[in-house]
Amino acid sequence: MAMTDEAKAARSRAALLAGQSADLAPAVEGWLNRLAHERRLSPKTLDAYARDLTLVINRLALHLGERPTLAQMGALAPADVRALLASRRADGVSPRTLVRLMAAARSFGRHLEREGLGKVGALAAVRTPKLKRSLPKPVSVSDAKALADPETRVGEDRAPWVLARDAAVLALLYGCGLRVSEALGLTRAAMPEPGKGDQITVTGKGNKTRMVPLLPQVARAVADYAALCPYQLEAEKPLFRGARGGPLSPRIVQAAVASMRGALGLPDTATPHALRHSFATHLLAAGGEIRAIQELLGHASLSTTQVYTAVDAARLMEAYRAAHPRA
Repeated sequence: MAMTDEAKAARSRAALLAGQSADLAPAVEGWLNRLAHERRLSPKTLDAYARDLTLVINRLALHLGERPTLAQMGALAPADVRALLASRRADGVSPRTLVRLMAAARSFGRHLEREGLGKVGALAAVRTPKLKRSLPKPVSVSDAKALADPETRVGEDRAPWVLARDAAVLALLYGCGLRVSEALGLTRAAMPEPGKGDQITVTGKGNKTRMVPLLPQVARAVADYAALCPYQLEAEKPLFRGARGGPLSPRIVQAAVASMRGALGLPDTATPHALRHSFATHLLAAGGEIRAIQELLGHASLSTTQVYTAVDAARLMEAYRAAHPRA
């Protein structure tokens, strides 16, 4: 049985706390509590933070020759932090991973300073690698529609309810701009019957909720799946079920899209999350207002949404170069 995000977060938390010195462990626990309750990080994000800080502290222990204490954390020099980063580079990790590790370490350092437990100035003194921000890679309107059409997979040896289920999930990703985790987190009660509601409440990152318009086509796709599903869909239980009746795994959704890429001639960048990118890009291209799109996507910062303006501008330039006689 697949481990839930909550279980993974609990396991990472226990591993992180178990490996610390006597005075550092309470500080780490306080930091994790703050991330969970004040910043309202999702279990998945909390799991990632805990794993990253575990790795940072374990590498510092190797460098220092013992498990670091609060005093040793405060006494770290920039050279110590550079040695940690160099050891990870030697392991072949990507610059993005190094940035993520430093983000966890700096978050913990800010917590120590806020609680009056010390100041880890070395973390701020060392520069992290600069990342080239890649643009989202949406698929075309026709390809997005094809991915969410059960007829695309009609030749596969799959039960009709499974094809309808996968199509309904993908319809939610493209038609409502949901993250995969948001779609799979929906309950049966959250989804109105066709013609009886035009919006749904979605729980996103940090347990923040938002209202999202529900297109009639998407409501029909979900209703078709519900009618075919062989399992009883209780009101407060997960709407989408796996082959054995348990909650549907994101990996199954990823596998469904992968199986369609070849038939549709799509690149590897055509993933379930690319449908969310497509939702935003196609809305923007049709004249959608950037702040409205931010609300629909559930982005906390407008700068996160603004990356889609660059995607739209890049497509315009491609069209210009391809069509203008003097381009």
